[in-house]
Order: sequence, then C-alpha cells, then structure tokens
Amino acid sequence: MNLKDLKFDANGLIPAVVQDATTREVLTVAYMNEESLRKSLETRETWFYSRSRQELWHKGATSGNTQKIVEMKYDCDGDSLVVLVDPAGPACHTGAVSCFSENLLERSVERDSAESSGSTVKRSDDQFASLSDFDVMLELEKTIAKREQEMPEGAYTTYLFEKGVDKILKKVGEEASEVIIAAKNRDPEELKWEAADLLYHLMVLLQEQKLPLKEVLAVLNKRKKPSAEE
Repeated sequence: MNLKDLKFDANGLIPAVVQDATTREVLTVAYMNEESLRKSLETRETWFYSRSRQELWHKGATSGNTQKIVEMKYDCDGDSLVVLVDPAGPACHTGAVSCFSENLLERSVERDSAESSGSTVKRSDDQFASLSDFDVMLELEKTIAKREQEMPEGAYTTYLFEKGVDKILKKVGEEASEVIIAAKNRDPEELKWEAADLLYHLMVLLQEQKLPLKEVLAVLNKRKKPSAEE
C-alpha cells in the first residue's frame, strides 16, 4: 500500500471498514489519520483516530479485543479503506461481535406497528440487565488496574494515567456532556455509546483515586429502600 495513493479528507481522515478476514462480516467502521494508519501497518494491529477525543486509539488496548491485520485494501478513488482482521474478541464495546447488530428494518416495522395501534412500546423483561451482564464491569475494573500497574506502551488507559488526574477529570466531564447531548437529541443509539465511554472514564478515575467499585456499589445498596410489597 502506497500512502501517496490515498486521499484523506479535509480533517486528515479516511474511513476504514473493518471486516472479519474469515467470515467477511463487517465488524465496525472507524477513521484513521496518517499516523494511526502508519501504526496499523507497523504493528499489524488496528489503530484509529477518535474524532470525539481527537487522539489515536489502539483497538483492544483496554478490552484486550485486539484486531490482527490480515490485509488492507483501498478503493479505486483512494478515499476509503477495507481492513481484513483476525479479531481476538468482540469488535463492539457492548460485547457484540459486530457494531452492526441492530436491524433497521425490524425496528422500523416495530415502530410502525406501535404507532398504528396507538400504544407505547414498553421494555420487556429481557431488556433489563442481569447479574451476568455486569461481569464486563468487573473485568474492566481489573483490566484498568492492570494497565496502571504495567503501563503498556500505546494503550489509551496508560495515556490517561500518564497525563494524570486533571486529564482524567477532563475526559469524564467531556463524556458526561456527550451523554447529555445524546439524551437531549433523543438518540438512544448514540446515548448507549456515550454512556459506555462515560462509565469507562469514571472507572479510570476510581482507579486513579484508589476507590474500589464495590465501595460505590455498597453506597447504592445502603440507599436501596424495600418496596411496598416486601
């Protein structure tokens, strides 16, 4: 691949469609700038540029779900990339194999059906979190603690700890603002992404402050009041 053949946009970015090299399933779509592209080529793992954080990020640096690059291609216009990878785990921060797990046609049919019946769509039991769903939080807490101890080069969590508490606090504030904007826009898809980013940065802050997550959960347990039926 010759970087001179590529056309980056006005912001110096080029879209990258990431596919599973074996199944050809589209895993995610992200952006690369020239630096992240060079790092991807050098390390043979995917590096991207975050438009919201305005910085490089190494896929899997926090979760361990790295993507080993098998092949990279660019289109006839040289303004987009296809990256074939061998994923070490789920591509989506939600734990899904692919970020493209929502079926727009099905959701459209459900919405039309609800509107035609004049009813409000309510949450079903399977939409509420179960205990197993919180395993990812426990794993994330351990991973963040390990990152602080080992400080692996290139990891975004390492970068946050190196910059210190002021940087971490700034990121918590920025992500909280993004959550507010997504909520005001009534955009549930964007809201879940921004909420996940906020939770991650909050977990980093707790680690920096040496405050275990279980102490926060203990506070919630103390605040819990028995229902009228109990």
